[in-house]
Amino acid sequence: MAKINVQQTEISVINYNNLDYISLTDMATAKSNDSRAADVIKNWLRNRYTIEFLGVWEMIHNPQFKVVEFDHFTSEIICLCG
Repeated sequence: MAKINVQQTEISVINYNNLDYISLTDMATAKSNDSRAADVIKNWLRNRYTIEFLGVWEMIHNPQFKVVEFDHFTSEIICLCG
């Protein structure tokens, strides 16, 4: 596992199938601390813009992505999250 240094913070990088993935947990830990990292990630995943980004990413990269079902899901989530 490789590491990169971003603003004096060490972030893990994993290579899988010739693609690099960075550790969200390492970034969240740097933002607050170990005990709050999970909360940072949970809040980010509930964010309306994160959900919309994930939907666009799926539309681009997943030919079997069900846009209509995602739109229904998104409207329910946005009502819950505000």
